[in-house]
Amino acid sequence: MDSLPASFIVKDDVKRALKLDHPIVALESTVLTHGLPHPTNLALGHDMEAAVHADGATPATIAVLRGTIRIGLTD
Repeated sequence: MDSLPASFIVKDDVKRALKLDHPIVALESTVLTHGLPHPTNLALGHDMEAAVHADGATPATIAVLRGTIRIGLTD
């Protein structure tokens, strides 16, 4: 984790899962940002992450926000 460029921001729960060697599921964000209207997109994002959690993994939704690569998002 320490070797990532400064343009990457990794959410704390994803960092923790990596350190503990727990499963992580990457989720892409295009359908959330360009495919669905608000608030449907936000609800879908929450539902996808909840499904990953329910199966015992950590979700890591990937997005580029203002030139920064985010691995794991918050609202």
